[in-house]
Amino acid sequence: MNASISAIEQLLLELPDLDWITDESRVTRLSQDFSWFSPVLTRQLKDKRADVVVRPRTEEEIRAVVGACARRNVPITIRGSGTGNYGQTTPLAGGVVLDMTGYNAFLWVKPGVARAQAGIRLGELEKQTKPSGQEMRCLPSTYRSATLGGLFGGGFGGVGSINYGPLGAPGNVLGIRAMTIEADPQMIELRGPEAMRMHHLWGTNGLVLELEVALAPAHPWLETLVTFDKFEDALHFADKLANAPGIVKREIAFFGAPIADHLAQLAAHLRKGCHTVLSLVAESCEPAMLQLAEAHGGTVSYRKTAAEVQKSNRTLMEFTWNHTTLHALKVDPTLTYLQSGFVPGRHVEQIIEMEQLLGGEVMMHIEFLRNVAGLMTCSGLQLVRFSTEERLAEIIDIHLAHGVHINNPHVNIVEDGKAGGALPPEVIEMKKRFDPMGLLNPGKLRDWPVKGAPAAA
Repeated sequence: MNASISAIEQLLLELPDLDWITDESRVTRLSQDFSWFSPVLTRQLKDKRADVVVRPRTEEEIRAVVGACARRNVPITIRGSGTGNYGQTTPLAGGVVLDMTGYNAFLWVKPGVARAQAGIRLGELEKQTKPSGQEMRCLPSTYRSATLGGLFGGGFGGVGSINYGPLGAPGNVLGIRAMTIEADPQMIELRGPEAMRMHHLWGTNGLVLELEVALAPAHPWLETLVTFDKFEDALHFADKLANAPGIVKREIAFFGAPIADHLAQLAAHLRKGCHTVLSLVAESCEPAMLQLAEAHGGTVSYRKTAAEVQKSNRTLMEFTWNHTTLHALKVDPTLTYLQSGFVPGRHVEQIIEMEQLLGGEVMMHIEFLRNVAGLMTCSGLQLVRFSTEERLAEIIDIHLAHGVHINNPHVNIVEDGKAGGALPPEVIEMKKRFDPMGLLNPGKLRDWPVKGAPAAA
């Protein structure tokens, strides 16, 4: 072979029938995700991109790409739809972006469980489970475009986590089929806790092909916005609603003022300066929810039945979780955000304390959920008026000093983010087992830094 042919050119010559994307603008776009939510990551990742993108559609095609890359030491970055926020899909070492969206078959559904290929969009997966009266336990606000594999590799929680906790809670993901990254790739089924050793690791320690996930009973959900004059009244209503055992619910989000002012598409329903609680409750539970709202001084400003939501194809779910951040940034692009965790039983007290300390600079967006132990608490996706990286670090330190945990969204090293420190030995062993050459998303794990570019043949 000619010595001037690069490793990337060799891949294209060896596998000419695959769907390769070489156009520079498309490769650049497919090397990005929503890390632009963070001004810190925007600065750090602005020049990072793959050399080429490939979109396989069968296990055989995926295996061929992986084997060919392994034989040439070409880095591989796995991508779903790119709805993550931490630069998970941005290659730090060039190489190949493996776009999994073409590998998207729904496989089967049974009582309480479904299985699908990693590239299936979550909205399509739920469309397949609904005829059996079942829905996803955890659905991110990006469900229309986000993939099942992307949720597993980079997601935390979503709509439904108020009942079933984060995706990583035992019982939510039952098993996966994964591929090793080596010259002769092997396919291995992992079940239960072993499967979770690949969860939320940004595709750094294994290539997930299929997932088996637990399902929840589907209900006709009533979608409402309830507005309040006072911050504490709205927060107490949200907490009481979250904890009400007889009210069947799927989602509760709290928006302290002035977040509602940044939700332009809902402006007709949200008076300026109001505090707001967004909820999805079973239609049969509406009277009990309204009684709680009235007791806390709330006014229903938006109400849509499940049939109305289906007919309009517009849902309040797309104003929750990180979609709130997206809508706010469209109004004020100078904003950024945090990700925080509060102490169960002290969460209301902590939220009020942080509002008193940082209100005006940090806007309180709260998502209610159960933690891994099953206790009701909440996660914060606070909006921050960004000034400097130094001030952002100070704001994080203030939260930590008051017992509020921060999952830092302004870093692109796994251990510095949600992992919160060194990875467990069993996760490291999984990395060595499934990626012995260290080719998956190099630079995102501390012990697997970016290496030099592969030499030409």
